[in-house]
Amino acid sequence: MASPKTHYVCSECGASSAKWLGRCPSCSAWNTLVETVAESGGAAKNRYQSLARSQPVATLSEIEAKDFDRTPTSLEELDRVLGGGIVTGGVVLIGGDPGIGKSTLLLQAVDALSRQMKVLYVTGEESGAQVAMRSRRLGLDGSQVRVLAEIGLEKILATIEVEAPDFCVIDSIQTLYSEQLSSAPGSVAQVRECAAQLTRTAKATGCAMVLVGHVTKEGALAGPRVLEHIVDTVLYFEGDTHSSYRLVRAIKNRFGAVNEIGVFAMTEKGLKGVTNPSAIFLSTHGEPVPGSCVLVTLEGTRPLLVELQALVDGGGPSPRRLSVGLDRDRLAMLLAVLHRHAGVATMDQDVFVNAVGGVRITEPAADLAVLLAIQSSLRGKALPKGFIAFGEVGLAGEVRPAPRGQERLKEAAKLGFSVAVVPQANAPKKPINGLTVHAVARIEDAIEILRGM
Repeated sequence: MASPKTHYVCSECGASSAKWLGRCPSCSAWNTLVETVAESGGAAKNRYQSLARSQPVATLSEIEAKDFDRTPTSLEELDRVLGGGIVTGGVVLIGGDPGIGKSTLLLQAVDALSRQMKVLYVTGEESGAQVAMRSRRLGLDGSQVRVLAEIGLEKILATIEVEAPDFCVIDSIQTLYSEQLSSAPGSVAQVRECAAQLTRTAKATGCAMVLVGHVTKEGALAGPRVLEHIVDTVLYFEGDTHSSYRLVRAIKNRFGAVNEIGVFAMTEKGLKGVTNPSAIFLSTHGEPVPGSCVLVTLEGTRPLLVELQALVDGGGPSPRRLSVGLDRDRLAMLLAVLHRHAGVATMDQDVFVNAVGGVRITEPAADLAVLLAIQSSLRGKALPKGFIAFGEVGLAGEVRPAPRGQERLKEAAKLGFSVAVVPQANAPKKPINGLTVHAVARIEDAIEILRGM
């Protein structure tokens, strides 16, 4: 009997190669080619023949543009990330580290939705008894939740056809396999095929579906990159297992805004939404301390106050530059700008920067707060109580405006902050009660204001 023909598929971009290569010729990623069994042309043609249904061509202006009907999950923070709730026929992919709370969050959502619609929980990693045990431990009733412990794709699709659920959870996509492929569960071909079949089923039946995905050691979703393109929404579950707080971040959302975050606290009864997440990311100092500056960052539509801490200490001939929660290369660039334009030298100092609470800051509006925290630590003088700052700093030393500056300032004033250093373009046209705003155009102007406080 002839051995099946194999080829190599890139786990990042899905490109194929006849032989193994250390570097993918398509996306240039290293060590991503995985051996898989090649399908015959006839099998692939028969499998996809039924999908080639022609749709009539329509003029864009004649197509009715209506909003999507959403069903809230009763978890407000999850609804915020999803854009208001689940959408009929929408497919959501959620990934995170093992033990971070993905299954717990979805079990809570399924239990709440079971009171208003028919739901199905498909588990490929646990037995039905284990799911029931977790449900009892979380104090969930779950009497209307239908549970299926199965990893065969064809059996799952048959069950969905019989049960006709309105909402379905697949935990997880890496455990499923299709009998039409001979590769093992979790392989590139299996993950791609199972995700595509489930997505087509969701669109055809109107069943909202959530796929749980594993992550690699680098933190990216495991499997082919095409997996994220197939689904409608991609969520990342972030957080430290040693901390009780978790973040759910939207990376892609066809039905809502991206970069929204939901904040949860892990308790004995499951995940609870945090209504005021700014309190998590602010340290509880009795008095102001050197090297601490509060930033008003923007996560989606939500302004958040995050404390940035800097420690500048003698480093000797080989000083270190270390940042937690911020980009290390950008920190090195900001230190060069601080030296060149403000005359503050740190070439013989160790510089450590940390974002409190485990939050990850990606927007450049944190530049000004980072530099002011470094200057405060270097001088050994604390910033005034109730001090906040935000703004992007360019290589020429200019302080550029941050988007939605008025909302940031109003959020800071609402939480009791009284002094702000912001870009000149973000200066409010009308005074904000209780908040003194210093508008600056260059980094040296901000350092001078800091020295005078």
